[in-house]
Amino acid sequence: MELFNQPSVFIYMIFAAVLLGALWYFGAARAEKARKLLFSAENYAKLVPQELKFRRRIKDILFLTGLFFFFAALAGPQWGRQKIDVEASYSQAVIAVDVSLSMQAEDVKPNRMAGAKTMLSMLIDSFARERAGIVAFTSRAFMQCPVTSDVGALKSLAQGLNVNMLPVPGTELAPAVNLAAKMLAPYPGSKAVVLITDGEDHNPKDLQAALKTARENDIKIIAVGIGSEEGELIPVRENGVKTYKKDKDGKTVLTKLDEKSLIGLASATGGVYIKFSGAQQTAEEIYRQMLMLDKSSSMVNGNVLYKNRYQIPLFIGFVLVLSSILIALRKVK
Repeated sequence: MELFNQPSVFIYMIFAAVLLGALWYFGAARAEKARKLLFSAENYAKLVPQELKFRRRIKDILFLTGLFFFFAALAGPQWGRQKIDVEASYSQAVIAVDVSLSMQAEDVKPNRMAGAKTMLSMLIDSFARERAGIVAFTSRAFMQCPVTSDVGALKSLAQGLNVNMLPVPGTELAPAVNLAAKMLAPYPGSKAVVLITDGEDHNPKDLQAALKTARENDIKIIAVGIGSEEGELIPVRENGVKTYKKDKDGKTVLTKLDEKSLIGLASATGGVYIKFSGAQQTAEEIYRQMLMLDKSSSMVNGNVLYKNRYQIPLFIGFVLVLSSILIALRKVK
């Protein structure tokens, strides 16, 4: 922390001090020359007693010290912190990420979840005037991060997403859409839910009601399909040995990207469908879509500034200069 906001003012003070010193010196020299012409040292001592010389010295010291404090006030002394709230415009979105077991499939290298997290990191890095929240979902939805403009928090919590982080298995899209709509409801204008999933929905009957809620809140769904339409096995580990998920009948489960459902989902809300085609490219396309959203203004915490305390040296300077003016130089009888 710098003690003064404008320390360069003291450079001007030095120049002013040199100028005043020069004027005082030449003035004193001329006064001394005139005194010698008009008075002897003995007579001058009678006319100007020692008491008046002392008063003059005190008067000069008070005046010059007061000027110093005026310059100190101009320099802007600062200490103590204050937060300044500023008005900013943001668009709003919630990123809903499928964390069901199917996101462990390896048709995206190294797997779907890792690819989604890399893409999310790149997307969040591009945020400038965007507020976002994060939802993790399987057949239930959980708020991983509330809607915020804090990029650091978003990146950290996005990296905390993991397959089966929720204790409930399966995949349902409706809970994710409903929770995202609830998180976005307080904000005006058009908003978005970025839905990152393979599109499999084990209970699609509740989805229409969720889509109605999204439309009522002016929420567009940006559906991001991750995986392959051909399908992929779901690797799991049993007793430390890699194997593949099987259903209750003992058959190996194949997880497929359901693009048709995701396209319909996005279309029903005026949104778009984006197929995952690499982390960077997908992140850029999502961000382009987010730039089209409405922005709302709100007061947010701005920079932390130091408090300007110029009033203190200004008051001291005023008192000192006023005191110097009030000191009488006439001889008191």
